[in-house]
Amino acid sequence: MLAKVMSCAVVGLDGALIEVEVDISAGLPSFSIVGLPDKAVQEARERVRSAIRNSGFRFPGKRITVNLAPADLKKEGPAYDLAIAIGLLMSSGQLLADVRDSVFLGELSLDGRLRHTQGILPMVSIARDGGKSRVCLPLQDHREAKLVEGMGVVAPESLAQLVGFLKGDVTLPDPVDEEPSAEFVTTQHSFDLSHVKGQEHAKRAIEIAAAGRHNLVMTGPPGSGKTMLARCLPSILPQLTPDEALEVTRIYSVTGLLSSGQPLVRERPFRSPHYTISHAGLVGGTQTPRPGEITLSHRGVLFLDELPEFGHSTLDSLRQPMEDRVVTVSRAQGSVTFPSSFMLVGAMNPCPCGHYGDPLHECKCSVSDIIRYRRKLSGPLLDRIDIFIDVPRVDYDKLTADTAGEDSTTVRDRVVAASETQVVRFSGNHATCNADMSAREVMEFCKLTPRGKQVLETAMRQLHLSARAYHRVLKVARTIADLEEADRIDTPHVAEALQYRRREGD
Repeated sequence: MLAKVMSCAVVGLDGALIEVEVDISAGLPSFSIVGLPDKAVQEARERVRSAIRNSGFRFPGKRITVNLAPADLKKEGPAYDLAIAIGLLMSSGQLLADVRDSVFLGELSLDGRLRHTQGILPMVSIARDGGKSRVCLPLQDHREAKLVEGMGVVAPESLAQLVGFLKGDVTLPDPVDEEPSAEFVTTQHSFDLSHVKGQEHAKRAIEIAAAGRHNLVMTGPPGSGKTMLARCLPSILPQLTPDEALEVTRIYSVTGLLSSGQPLVRERPFRSPHYTISHAGLVGGTQTPRPGEITLSHRGVLFLDELPEFGHSTLDSLRQPMEDRVVTVSRAQGSVTFPSSFMLVGAMNPCPCGHYGDPLHECKCSVSDIIRYRRKLSGPLLDRIDIFIDVPRVDYDKLTADTAGEDSTTVRDRVVAASETQVVRFSGNHATCNADMSAREVMEFCKLTPRGKQVLETAMRQLHLSARAYHRVLKVARTIADLEEADRIDTPHVAEALQYRRREGD
């Protein structure tokens, strides 16, 4: 007897409907799974066999063939366990139920309990888009599944409980957990700008970078507070919108990084990989394309500490995602495009020993060592950075002062106001923030006063700025004007934006 049930696969960050066909025929006892299954899917045979027996059902001692269609799509992971088990019970006549509108997802333990499965959000989304009205999945995953509107969710604790529900013998109670919501909830951050002593110039640059999502590089001696400043960024960034929250949650669902108690990512990601990370770890890859740190920092911050210590090719691989806001990973099985709209923040020393220009410590690096160290960052990469700032050593008097600077809440209010201005400005446009503006949008939205235009023209001639640098200065100046609620870019905005450009010879 042939039975057909539906399940889902994850391809990149999207789902794909999978038809699970189970056929039981006469012959020597065997259990075969076909349809490009990986090792985890092949091992489903033993999990399903034990789960069916330990749940009080009969495992058929005949020739069993399971086909996962379409056969040309590689199947990975244990998410097909539940669908295979339900198909077996239907094919053997132990379960009679109409499951044409249902999708089954979940890993089975040997005693028949259902376990958490990665990628629930994209799989439930594709099931809804494919015309299915109900999804059956582990109880632990019901809150994530309910983020998809218009989909019925059945969340049993075990295979036996689900079979009883499908037969009509068991009524599953509604889970008591409160419904997930995309609304913002204020969170206490570990790092606050009020904890940073001194560094007012750097704090101002951090505020501007957060308001316009500009890429930023900080240079200074060890211990000057570069890392702490970077880690304060999440406390001043605007909240994720509901659509952005679902977008980020989809990424973290596929990679298995979602917190079990919090199925919806509410905070902007802050990723800080070590400089020994591989190219595949940063960009994404492995044999089957998977999201890397670039994608995991989507809608958030990618912080690269000790920037020149990263591999040259690894750093240069950031150039295309920084411009296009997507990254394409190509493998033999095909190409997958991941989103990569992130804010790059880098921190570096001025030289290998870290004391070049420090009045209190002698630099022991030769000129050639310093040049070699700085050349690890290519010109095209640096040309994509909007803001460069020096973070000098903090004086003792400032470090021990009792007075605290502005806290992150105060700064965040200004950043949020500037961000809301940009949301209104770019309504119906490609850009979502000032850093995303195209050349056309720069011309349309970066209007200068006559005095501001004169200052920028003088700077272009004297500093020999490239066309890309010209546009980046305008974008930063536009953000500074937004923070001051100014309609047009004036002389002070241009002058401050020019201060954040990389100086020749740095």
